[in-house]
Amino acid sequence: MHIYTQHFNLNKLPFENVPDPLFFYNSGDHARIRKQISGSLQSGRGLIVVTGPIGSGKTTLSQMIKADFPEDIKLIWMAEPPASSGDLYLYLAQELGLQPPSSEKTFVMRDIRNALLKINSEGEKCLVIIDESHLMSDDVLNGIRLLNNLEEGSVKLIQLLLLGQEELMEKINRPAMEPFKQRIAALETLGRMNVEAVRNYISHRLKIAGGTPDLISDTGWEAISIAFHTGGTPRTINSLCDRSFSVAFERNKPVVDAHHVYEATQRLGLRTDVFHYIISLKSKERKSQEIQVTADQTVPQTPEAPPAETAASEAPLFETPASIKEPFSSPMGRKTRPAVNVKVDEASLNPGINVDATDSSYEDIANVIRAKYNQKSLQIPAMLLSMSLVMFVMSLLFFCHQTDSVGFIGCMMDLFSF
Repeated sequence: MHIYTQHFNLNKLPFENVPDPLFFYNSGDHARIRKQISGSLQSGRGLIVVTGPIGSGKTTLSQMIKADFPEDIKLIWMAEPPASSGDLYLYLAQELGLQPPSSEKTFVMRDIRNALLKINSEGEKCLVIIDESHLMSDDVLNGIRLLNNLEEGSVKLIQLLLLGQEELMEKINRPAMEPFKQRIAALETLGRMNVEAVRNYISHRLKIAGGTPDLISDTGWEAISIAFHTGGTPRTINSLCDRSFSVAFERNKPVVDAHHVYEATQRLGLRTDVFHYIISLKSKERKSQEIQVTADQTVPQTPEAPPAETAASEAPLFETPASIKEPFSSPMGRKTRPAVNVKVDEASLNPGINVDATDSSYEDIANVIRAKYNQKSLQIPAMLLSMSLVMFVMSLLFFCHQTDSVGFIGCMMDLFSF
C-alpha cells in the first residue's frame, strides 16, 4: 500500500492505471457501450468493434464484459493481434483444446467450427477479445471476417470483440475493407470525458477507495477542470490525480490544491493552462493584501474628545486639520498630532502613477489607474498615425517631383490618371 493512502485515510490507491472492474465508471459512454455489447452477446450478433483514444478505458470495459458473463462465456483473450490469419486460427485452435492434424487453414477452420458447435450445444458462448486491434494487418482482418461467417442457422457460433484506437476505423473505412465493414454488428466509439464527467469520475474513484471529494480543495478542482477543459481519458486523469496526491503528501498537506495539481502537470510533462490559473490566484491574493493595507492606512486616528469646558475653544482646530502644522497640547498636557490626509504611494505597484487614496475607495483608485494607462496606451497609436501622415505627404511630393506636374491640381490629376 502506498504511504499516501494512510495520509489521506484511504483504503487503497484510488488512481491506479490497471483494468480493475471494482473502479469501473459505469456512466456515460462506458455504461452505454457496456450495455450495447452485453445485449449483442446475449443475442449472438457476432462481430463488435469498439474504438477510442489511448487510455480511454477499452481494456477495463472488456473486463466488465467478462464479469457480466462469468459462467456462460468461453473467453479467449489476445493482448495483441497475431501476424497472420493462419496464426490466428492456430491460436484459437489451441485455446479450444484442439490439435489440428495440419496447419492448413481449411483443416484448422473445420476443427474450430466443430468445437464451436459443441460449445453452443452446451448452452455456452465463445467470446474472442482482441486488444490493440488497430495493429491488425488486412490478412488478419479478413481472417476475422471468415470467423464471423461461422454460423448454425441464424446463430453466430463465435462472438468477436475488437478493441483498438482510432486508427482502426481508418483501416475499416477503406474501400478494400467494405466486406469486413458490412459484417460489423455493433460499432462503438469511446470519447473523451467532458469537465463534468471528469469530476464525477474522480469522485467515484475516491469513494471506492474510502475517501470523499473534499480531499480536493475548490482551487484543486478548478485546476483539474482547466487541465481537462478539452476532455480527458481515464488513464490521463488517473495519472494526474495520483501525482497530485503524491505532491500534497510530500508537502504534508491535508488536501490537494491548485499548486499541487500544477506541480503534477509539470512532473508528467502535460501542457495545460493551469499555470495561468496559478498566476491569477497569486494576483488575486496580492490585490487582496493591497486592499487590506490601503484600508489600514486610510483609517484616520480618532482624537480624544476634549473636556466640555474647552470644546468650544478647540473646535476650530478640528475643522481645519490641514492648516495645522505643529502639534498642540491637550488639556492633560500630552502632545497630540491632528489627523492628516494619507497619500498612498502607488509607485511600488504602478511606477509613475500617484493616487490620492484619502477620500477614494479602492475601486476609485483602480479607475484612476486604468484611465491613466488608457491615456498612455493612446500615445503609440497617435505617434504611428502622425508618422503615417508625414510619410504620405513626402510620398505625394516625391511623385509630383518625378512626374514634373504643374501645380498641385496637375499633380493630383496625374496621380489619379496613373
